[in-house]
Amino acid sequence: MEQLPISLDLKGKKVVVTGGGAAAARKTELALRAGARVLVVAQHLGEEFHELSHHPCLTFRAGSPAPEDFAGAVVAFAASTDHAEDALSRDMARANGALVNVPDRPELCDFSMPSIVDRSPLLIAISSAGTSPLLTRIIKERLESTIPAAYGTLARFLGSIREQVAERIRDNRSRRHFLEKIVDGPVADLVLAGDEARAWKQLEAEIDAHGRASGVSPVGEVYLVGGGPGDPDLLTFRALRLLQRADVVVYDRLIGSPILDLVRRDAERIYVGKMKNKHELPQEEISRLLVKLAREGKRVLRLKGGDPFIFGRGGEEIEMLAGEGIPFQVVPGITAASGCASYAGIPLTHRDHAQSCVFVTGHAKNGRLDLDWASLLQPRQTVAVYMGLAMLPELTRDFIAHGADPNTPVAIVDSGTRPNQQVVTGTIGTIADLAAAAGLTGPSMIFIGTVVRLRDKLGWFKPLPGRSADVAAARAAGEDARSSGPTSSARGKRAHNDRARRSGK
Repeated sequence: MEQLPISLDLKGKKVVVTGGGAAAARKTELALRAGARVLVVAQHLGEEFHELSHHPCLTFRAGSPAPEDFAGAVVAFAASTDHAEDALSRDMARANGALVNVPDRPELCDFSMPSIVDRSPLLIAISSAGTSPLLTRIIKERLESTIPAAYGTLARFLGSIREQVAERIRDNRSRRHFLEKIVDGPVADLVLAGDEARAWKQLEAEIDAHGRASGVSPVGEVYLVGGGPGDPDLLTFRALRLLQRADVVVYDRLIGSPILDLVRRDAERIYVGKMKNKHELPQEEISRLLVKLAREGKRVLRLKGGDPFIFGRGGEEIEMLAGEGIPFQVVPGITAASGCASYAGIPLTHRDHAQSCVFVTGHAKNGRLDLDWASLLQPRQTVAVYMGLAMLPELTRDFIAHGADPNTPVAIVDSGTRPNQQVVTGTIGTIADLAAAAGLTGPSMIFIGTVVRLRDKLGWFKPLPGRSADVAAARAAGEDARSSGPTSSARGKRAHNDRARRSGK
């Protein structure tokens, strides 16, 4: 966050504007609309002040800014467009304790002015911290066209019922759930239609119904939500909406901070993933935790990376919920295979390369991979391997041992769809060394098949500079290691140590 957004109450407070042109007039109008007492200091006022000059809260002083002009001011706008005068006004305003904005001079500003969608008392401010006023204006135009003017009326109505609702519904969580129902239901529809009288009657009925049900032990709900492979733009609309409604979020290690930042700020967060030197919470305990939280009447959002029904053990969790009679809903997410392949420019199927795709897990049980090799070693097929990085040498060795061509193309997409995405390509025979040379840390997806050859042509996603793997360098490092570096047994030992380090062992 570049700046802290705040809503400042200026009613009856002093604001100083220096300058008499268009920029000064715009700042003066905004301050007057906010209820401020505005002093404008300029040599003269331009035509832009014609509609404002008779406002009862506007005072004009002809001349140059002086230190006494800023006495008692809360905010000042140095908007004369004369750089020297604006800098002097800024210094005088700061000396009197005022916050200063200088239009188009972000280096001189204590704050920036956002673009505003005004549905008073509902205000939406869009800011780029002064870096791109054009972008904020475009976003404002889009919001203006999608948010009805009647939302201001709805905001006033909701403000008018706060005390009554708070008095009759004492519990904070129950009250929030009730108000969410009001905003999504017929009461809000009546207000937006302009029929506030019927809205009040409907509100009374809703409060009475809530009171009659308050003696019943509350049972919450569980939302099993797929968070996708990492890029928050890949979340579904429903997932985003539920992130804002949940009372508590239970999440694992594959969920990055950009997605967690979308969770309602006052929601409780419970981490159940694997931490360094600690085992992850057993699956049965996670399921029991969801039941416990729901029995407390909470809306529980179980947030999982990728899709919860594809190697996410989501079925096990809702199986217990169903057995305990806990209401739940499932929100699919973009699975890692699809997201990572797309961002790497690797189509999972292609008419000239693969007519089928198989999803498997490379997570070993008891140290051994238990895969259906006959079904994996089929022509014109892509194999997508989840959780296979730690067992990559064993995985590639077993592929070759079961008859796979060592020259079959392979790609590893590490931290796919995220700003630090890395992609390393090679063959079944070389990929383990290339991955070790690139220092991949996961989470990773492994893709095996001739579709990998299309990456050079179809790759489109550009990760942050310096974070994308230099495939050529990785391949060269791997070749050097094989030709003049450690023996194969030493390389195996190194790979084993690398896996142990990644596992925190």
